Amino acid sequence: MFTKYVEEYEMGELWRSRGRTITETDIILFAGLSGDWHPLHTDQEFAKETMFQQRIAHGTLILSVATGLIQMDPNVVVAFYGIDHLRFTAPTFIGDTVHVEMEVTDVLSREDGKGVLTVRQQVKKQSGETVIVGTIRVLLNSRKEGAPL
Repeated sequence: MFTKYVEEYEMGELWRSRGRTITETDIILFAGLSGDWHPLHTDQEFAKETMFQQRIAHGTLILSVATGLIQMDPNVVVAFYGIDHLRFTAPTFIGDTVHVEMEVTDVLSREDGKGVLTVRQQVKKQSGETVIVGTIRVLLNSRKEGAPL
């Protein structure tokens, strides 16, 4: 998605990533990395007694996986600018396959040879259900100001 200079994007432009299946190993490694060993993620017997009836992936794990599914050209992307209105709308289970869908909602060119691209991001699983939604902002280079080719 973030492979073009800021002035090359159009309002309403759509992009979809490839998929990635979430594994038990993903959840355990993320728990170790983040320190979040909540039993809803890591204790099968505990999770059976919850509304989900099984372990769920950390929302922030799925957000991280989604970030890895997004194409980013290092000559174009200057910096991640932030996420607004982030919501975790449904659980992701072991064995679910997620992908990212994005729509350009704003393009702001700046005088310093850069611009801010705003996209509505949805992370969906194989059923089509949205599991994460938010507004992503990325600082991009502009070709007009002599950015690298």
